[in-house]
This record gives sequence, structure tokens and C-alpha cells, in this order.
Amino acid sequence: MKLILLGPPAAGKGTQAEGIAERYSLAHISTGDMLRAEIALKTPLGMQAKALIDEGNLVPDDIINAMVANRILQADCANGFLLDGYPRTLAQAEVLAAAADIDAVIDIECDSEIIIRRVASRRVCPSCGHTQSVHEGEAEICEKCGAALIQRADDTEERMRHRLDVYHESTEPLISFYTERGLIVPIDGTRTIPEVAEQIFASIDGKQAEKKNACCCCSCGEKEHE
Repeated sequence: MKLILLGPPAAGKGTQAEGIAERYSLAHISTGDMLRAEIALKTPLGMQAKALIDEGNLVPDDIINAMVANRILQADCANGFLLDGYPRTLAQAEVLAAAADIDAVIDIECDSEIIIRRVASRRVCPSCGHTQSVHEGEAEICEKCGAALIQRADDTEERMRHRLDVYHESTEPLISFYTERGLIVPIDGTRTIPEVAEQIFASIDGKQAEKKNACCCCSCGEKEHE
């Protein structure tokens, strides 16, 4: 299976992506993780990306396209992959369409005001990269490795609203692109994490069944003409 996971910032894509990749044995390709690795290493690409991300802007298509094109050719993608955070623009989608046949596009939908509230409690671990919510009175300690958590520079309300505006403006034509191809699977992202996961798994299982049935029909048709 070759899947795309879409959704606005802080819609829970990272959490769901881990579950999807594990359940279906897919390579989880996160452009955010790839970029953060470049930033941590302070490469020229990383520094260029950091300046853009800190202001809530998108990294240019040519940089992201090259990173993803190289990644999906690696051995761990042989069984399929889950793209998390890519494509974000119509131009990126067109480049990807020429490189891979996508089976489904999971679109996690979530109201902007709910996202703003989520962001206020979101913290990230600078040591292992784990993201978790911290509510008033709770210790800001990573539940994975025990390191002190931090808040991302772009997780303020002002910058998050800007990021949401940028996301919706760039993603609207992307949604139309995949809807026309019958690939969009809308998911209610306002529900609990397990409920969202259940919706996603049911949708993917349905897509797999459709694909299997289509292959069987093609095989039967070929045999009838032999």
C-alpha cells in the first residue's frame, strides 16, 4: 500500500501515522522528521528550512521533492509507504503522481479552534523527538526518555493561525486533485485518538479489499480469454 496522510498542523497526524505504519508494515516517511534532522545537523538545507519554518512558511517544493524522491526508492519502502506531511501543494502532488501510484489519501479534518487549543498544551522532546500534550500542573518531562520538554517556536497562537491559513490555502487544490481521482478518505479528527485510528484502519482495510477484488477480476478476465 502507498498512502498519503493529510491534515492541518496539530491534527494528530504524527500519532496516527505511527499506528498506520506499524499495523500495515509500511515505511513512515515524515518530511517534518527529515527536515528536523537536517536542522539538528545544521546543514545548509537545515538552516534554510529552519528560517522558513520558524515563520510558519512552507519549504520550497524543489527541496522537498528531491528529499522524498530519494526516500521512496530505499529498500524499506518495498512493501509500501506512508507519506506524512507530503505532498502539501498541487505541484508536489503532480511530481509524486509521476513517481508512484498512490492507493489512498487519508485526510484528517479538524476545526481550527480545536487545533489552537491543542497547540497550547503541545510540547516536544529535544532529545528523542517525541511529542506529547502537557496540561496545567503536569511535569514537562518526556514520557519516552525522561528529558525536559520544550515548546516549538512556531507553536504560539499567532504563528499557528498563520500556519493554518497557509495550510488551507495550499491544500485546497490538493484535496480537489485527489478527490477527482477517487483517492480522498475523509476522517473526523475531532474524535479521540483511538476513535480516529479506528476510522482510518477501517478505511484502509476497505481500500485493500477493493484493490484485491480488482486484481482478482483482472486475473479472471485474462483466464477467460486464454
